[in-house]
Amino acid sequence: MAIVWTKDLSVGVDSIDAQHQQLFKMADELFDAGKAGKSKEKVGELLSFLGNYTKQHFADEEAYMKKINYPGLAEQQTAHKAFISELGKLQAEYEKSGSNISVIINANQ
Repeated sequence: MAIVWTKDLSVGVDSIDAQHQQLFKMADELFDAGKAGKSKEKVGELLSFLGNYTKQHFADEEAYMKKINYPGLAEQQTAHKAFISELGKLQAEYEKSGSNISVIINANQ
């Protein structure tokens, strides 16, 4: 199952859309690495990238939403925090157990 960016996912802001496309690309690479049984270093590298990148992306996205007085900002901030928390748990699980099958399954989900 490829994780593919499609135009209907566009928010109409070039910088945010470009970040979304990059996130989709990296998430797809993580999925492929898990599927292919690639080394734990690759999975760790991608998890680390996603952890750092999503924090920056969410900060940029929230700044833009604040700038345009987006009415759903609070809900987005809550969703972003939940995503970062889940990704952090996955990274901690990876660091604790390495690239075992449960980490790969959780990453894919």
